Amino acid sequence: MSGRITSAFGAKSTAREVVAGHDLSGRVAIVTGAATGIGVETARALALAGAEVIIAARKPELGEEVANAINEEAGSKRVSFGMLDLSSLEAIRHFANVWGDRRIDILINNAAVMASPLMRTTDGFEMQFGTNHLGHFLLSVLLAPNLIAGAKASGKPSRLVSLSSIGHRRSGIHFDDPNYNTRPYEKWEAYGQAKTANSLFAVGFDKRFKDQGVHANAVMPGGILTPLQRHLPIEEQRALGWLDENDQPREGFKTTEQGAATSVWAAVGAELEGVGGLYLEDCNQALPWSKENPWTGVMPHALDPEAADRLWDLSVDIVGAGA
Repeated sequence: MSGRITSAFGAKSTAREVVAGHDLSGRVAIVTGAATGIGVETARALALAGAEVIIAARKPELGEEVANAINEEAGSKRVSFGMLDLSSLEAIRHFANVWGDRRIDILINNAAVMASPLMRTTDGFEMQFGTNHLGHFLLSVLLAPNLIAGAKASGKPSRLVSLSSIGHRRSGIHFDDPNYNTRPYEKWEAYGQAKTANSLFAVGFDKRFKDQGVHANAVMPGGILTPLQRHLPIEEQRALGWLDENDQPREGFKTTEQGAATSVWAAVGAELEGVGGLYLEDCNQALPWSKENPWTGVMPHALDPEAADRLWDLSVDIVGAGA
């Protein structure tokens, strides 16, 4: 790839290593789903670098506990909890309404549901597509004016980070029936569709807001064992090859600190200043996917600008915002 964007960091780098040397004082960041998993480490790294961080999640007890722990580590109150249920359009609108006109410099769409049984959101959408994509879509377009305000206030582009996954290789977008209203449900295909949507959303968002000082990139955090696997019995994790004979993560899996690194790089990396619409992994712009290395890389359908436009139009029709 000519002109590929790279950094000094890699697969084993941690979020704290990536943010070292950055002063985020005065910056405001929202991290969705940061009450567990790599979201915790993402929020911690940003806060310890001086940012004000809002943990936007649906579990107040966990969220408050994480916020208090990071604040104690930081020695000041930089992290707070904001109630956000991404499976409810009404709850998302309430979050944005409560937020008001405050600036945002960094929005990290980290929350996700993975490989769940067929479930429906409050509004009747398939849970993975509805939460991972449609919920984040509505949140992001409602907060777009705040990201624009952040760019104006700081004189530097604001950044949106959309967490995708190598799971995107399992499916493109089924535009005729994304919510499995008529076709048979398959949990991994549904996850793949949602993660493709997360990547295409970054392409679409960047296209629409880059001229107003906001850039968006998609991130593949890597394989990390976190509560994201809550719907997968250990037998299935073994069958997938994720665990060894002692039920330990196989070679190649990351710690949560390593899993948060690419999100943090997407949020602060100087190499990405003024750059958007990319798919990032291991703190670098991803290489094209290949059969030789099936666990890394990006497939063309996840960055297809026509599919991104089509998904944007579909999402606007569904949630009633973002036109």
